[in-house]
Amino acid sequence: MVAINPTASFGRTSSVGAQVVERLRSDGYEVNELRAPDFEALKVAARAALAEHPDALIVVGGDGMVSLGVNLVGGTSTPLGIVPTGTGNDSALGLGIPFELPAALDALAAALARGPRTIDLGHLTHAGGELWFASALSAGFDARVNERANRMRRPRGASRYTIALLVELLRLRSRRYDLVVDGVPRSVSSVLLAVANNSSIGGGMLIAPDARLDDGALDLFIVAPVSRLRFLRLFPKVFKGTHAGESIVSLSRVSTVTVAEASGDIVAYADGERVGPLPVTVAVRAGALRVLA
Repeated sequence: MVAINPTASFGRTSSVGAQVVERLRSDGYEVNELRAPDFEALKVAARAALAEHPDALIVVGGDGMVSLGVNLVGGTSTPLGIVPTGTGNDSALGLGIPFELPAALDALAAALARGPRTIDLGHLTHAGGELWFASALSAGFDARVNERANRMRRPRGASRYTIALLVELLRLRSRRYDLVVDGVPRSVSSVLLAVANNSSIGGGMLIAPDARLDDGALDLFIVAPVSRLRFLRLFPKVFKGTHAGESIVSLSRVSTVTVAEASGDIVAYADGERVGPLPVTVAVRAGALRVLA
């Protein structure tokens, strides 16, 4: 079964879904191609199709599509395949899946031939329910950027996130978080806080450079209160993973974390998708996903 990003109807990635289906059929696989006008309709269609017990669910798109797939097959025996066509593709990066065609199609074919591997997932519970995530929970500056960008109607495209980042940077301030880390309460002040399963978020920001998708742990990432200028100096280092030695950065391996925030104005995001207001509790689930990579 192949689920194709409903927003990829134009641009350089518009034909990738069709190419994936064509390649799989030429390799002898029977393919149920799923398309829908929006993500919610696609989720409903995919959930119904999974009731027929396909051999695998393959998603074509970015981290939003990976999130959709993870939340459909996480904790089940159905493998997930990924053909990355998004702007971020952090899950594919962590799994070593090529971004470009035909290498991505060749990698999928090879993975189907040898069978899936298992990786960990983060399991998140909050007032609105529960969900899985593959890469990270965001509960600080980056979550506020996402929230602002999603409220903006213009401009369209990546520039909206650039504007949202600049606005939030001007409003940068630390917040007090009340955490419960592996059963131990603690309070911290932070400008950026995340709980990572994967090494990167946000299209290659290596917030937890030593994190692995199959190490049975999550990485708690905390940036201490800092001036705007020092925050700007830190940012380039995050993309290289060289921030880990900075005195204002804390990285620790954890199994469970509950995150609450005193002011109550942080909306959490998981793998770039809106979760809802804090508090949330996340826990690692070792081997929760079978993935074709």
